[in-house]
Order: sequence, then C-alpha cells, then structure tokens
Amino acid sequence: MNRVRRFFGTSFGAALIGGGVVAVVGLIALATGLVKAEGGGDATVTVATPLAAPVESSEEGGDQNTVNRIYRSDGQGVAFISAEHKPQESSGLSPFEEAPEGGGTATGSGFLIDTEGHVITNNHVVEDADRVEVKLGASDTTYDAEVVGTDPATDVALLKVDASAADLHPLALGDSSQVRVGDPVVAIGNPFGLDRTVTAGIVSALQRQIQAPDGFSISHVIQTDAAINPGNSGGPLIDSAGRVIGINSQIQTGGSNGNVGIGFAIPIDTAREVVKQIEEHGEVKHAYLGISGGSVTPDLAQALKLPVEEGVLVNEVVKGGPADDAGIQGGDTSATIEGASVRLGGDIITKVDGKKVTDMEDVINAVNAAHPGDEMKLTVLRGESDEKDVTVTLGVRPSSAEAPESPAR
Repeated sequence: MNRVRRFFGTSFGAALIGGGVVAVVGLIALATGLVKAEGGGDATVTVATPLAAPVESSEEGGDQNTVNRIYRSDGQGVAFISAEHKPQESSGLSPFEEAPEGGGTATGSGFLIDTEGHVITNNHVVEDADRVEVKLGASDTTYDAEVVGTDPATDVALLKVDASAADLHPLALGDSSQVRVGDPVVAIGNPFGLDRTVTAGIVSALQRQIQAPDGFSISHVIQTDAAINPGNSGGPLIDSAGRVIGINSQIQTGGSNGNVGIGFAIPIDTAREVVKQIEEHGEVKHAYLGISGGSVTPDLAQALKLPVEEGVLVNEVVKGGPADDAGIQGGDTSATIEGASVRLGGDIITKVDGKKVTDMEDVINAVNAAHPGDEMKLTVLRGESDEKDVTVTLGVRPSSAEAPESPAR
C-alpha cells in the first residue's frame, strides 16, 4: 500500500528551499517550494565579505578547463542582486515568505540577457522588495534595478538596469528542450552572499516538477547535482558551450539547510516565453483547468476498485472553474486510506486531446503547455464503464492554488 500513499502527496516528500535568497540583515533564507506543510527550517545567515575578481588562467582549451573557460566568458554577465525590505510582520501562511520581521536586505543571483540591461532572476528573489540593486560581474558598481515584471507561477522576474555598454555582457541562451541527462553543467551565483562562486556538475534528471510560489507546479524542470545553495537563486545553469539552459531556483534539502546534491533549475525555454509575455503585455497569463486530483496506480485501483490502473482520479473541481463549467465531476464520498483523506466517485481522466494519460503529471504538463482560451478535450470514465469526451475551454489561472490538497490545475 506504499504506492497508494503517493496519490495523496506531491512529487517530492522533502522540503524544497530556494536555492536563492539569503538574508544578510534581519532576514532568513526564503523557503521556496515546501511540499504542503512538510519541511522547513531556517538557513544559515552569512555576512559576505568582498571576494577578489576572477583569476585569469593562462591555460586554454581542454576538457579539464571547461569550467574555467565558462567562468571567464560568462562570469561578467552574472548579477549579484540585493533586495531591500522594510520591516513588516509576517502572516506565517506562505512557505515562500521571508518573514523579515526586522526588515533588511536579501541577496540572490541573476544574469543579463541583452545589451539593453535586462536581467532575469527568480520572482522570489525580488518579491515585495522596496528597492532592488544589481552588481554585474566583478564590478563594484551598484545599479538601481527596475522590476519590469514578475511571474510567480514560474518563479521568473525580469529586471532592467541602466548600465554603461562596457558593463553589459549578456549571456547566450540555449535550448532547454535539447538538454540530456548526463550533460555537464556549470552554475554561477552568490551562495550565502559569496559573490561570483562557480560550481559544476551534470544534468541529473529531466522533466521534474517543482512547486512555484503561487502553489502551482512548474513543469519540465532540470535536476542537477551542481552545488546550489541559498543565494544561488536566479543565477544561470550553463551548458558546456556556455549557453544558459536554466535558472537555478530550488534545492531539495533532505532535512538540512544546505546543498545535498539535488538542485532544480527552471528551463530557459519557459523563462524565454515568460519574458516575451512581460515585454509584450506587461503581465503573464497561464492556462487553468480547475481540478485537484491524483495519479491512479495499480495498487490504488485495486484498493479503490477502480476500472482502470492508470489515469487521473479527479478529487475536487473548483466551483465556477473551466472544468466545472464543462461538466467534469469531482468525488462525492469521503474516505480515509492509510490516514489520508480522499474523495471517491469522481471522474477518471484517461486521455487529453486523444493522448493517453498515465498520471497527474501528464495533465499538468498539458495544461502548462496550453494558453487561456484554448479548448482541451478530456476523455473521462464516469462510473464503471461510462466513457465520454468533454471539451473544456481553459481559463486564466488565479493568483494562487485554491484546492486544499493537490494544487488545482
């Protein structure tokens, strides 16, 4: 029955904390991606001392110098970000809150993407900041940054600095859809405020999902073993050709507050689309289905006497949401299995637009890939054998997940 329990949880059982913001004065590290009420814990607070400029090497070429080469070529385009917060009282409701009771300055990372001064970072690095400052590369010059736009749903923010052309060294953006497990990667950022730090590793896995600050899932996330710690958030994950393939965003802590070799980066293809929407429309809109549910497994099917062994069991339907308007039905009977509560009797989604659904991730990925206003055909089982196709017109995702269990999609 251990697999049955997986239905009721999210993809990760341990706390995910932001690879990102470190508190320098009166702040604690941002918790970014705690799975429901699990995990947590304060991160180490470090006052960073200035480091020397990157050391130039006389050696050229060779696989052993790939990290050094990338650091020298891309390091000047990496940003050190300081976000100032006024004293305020924490609500204690969100695992993404800094809870800066005494106010202070949180630090994170970012990187330049063009010669106009645009910088990408994580939303949670600059969220609710009263003032954002940026240093570029090894320069000690500090620039006031304009927050052009943010997207909590993907944890991406776009900043702009008015810097001289000599200080603007944008990084080349890669294609995250071409990344493969085992590819070498380099991370450059400011862990615990220690600016211009480089770490290296490989792509450990692909197609992960992590929780965004608004409670929804971010799809197609890159997992890496390159050391990422609080303060790295918003910094680039770079491939062996020196191209950015992801934004370092979260780490899985395993009960500690530091790196244990499992980090997560938002794919650059996702960030590219977010930046495009911010620049064209000033905001980002995501598609919304309006259900909560979980993956059907053979064990779950046997325990609940379900007619299929894979798919998505709809637990709840958000009232007035797109799925509700289309007639998708949630569960109507509460039950407890191994101490977890679940609602039975809801529709089982077996296909999306004619493609077989094996688990909840398939539905999440399909919705994340769509746009508000798109029509999505869901094939559902109702009862023992009543299969039907339901067309849902996707809506605009609300500012936060509304369902109390698995986040509504």
